[in-house]
Amino acid sequence: MQSELGWYYNDKEFTEDDIGDYLGFVYRITELSTGRFYLGKKIFWNRVAKPPLKGKKRRRISRKASDWKDYYGSGPEIKKLVEQNGKAAYKREILRLCSTKSEMGYYESKLIFETDALLRDDSINEWISCRITKGQLNAIRGKAI
Repeated sequence: MQSELGWYYNDKEFTEDDIGDYLGFVYRITELSTGRFYLGKKIFWNRVAKPPLKGKKRRRISRKASDWKDYYGSGPEIKKLVEQNGKAAYKREILRLCSTKSEMGYYESKLIFETDALLRDDSINEWISCRITKGQLNAIRGKAI
């Protein structure tokens, strides 16, 4: 039985220890009572730019954990539904771990198109925005898609 608040990957609870070198993931959130679903992407880490140290010119770049553990989507409809029904009414699954933002964008878009999510009544997705170049995907071009 899945806990109502965790993320799951391959039917196992996903924790911070499982992140490794991945930047983010593509996910599905499913409303348990109706089967309606939402597809999206989320990063594990945010970049934080700090001012340069005294006497230096370069900004200092570090990373900070994102809110991925408590994340339930960015779309207005899914946010409203989770607020109304409570977090326990939803199952959160990581479908694919990704190494770059471009990879995340590609696989999120691919999944939305493959499932016809924008055309289906059981999908909560309302829009898609994607801008990816072939060059950005060199790291995954040789892998099975």
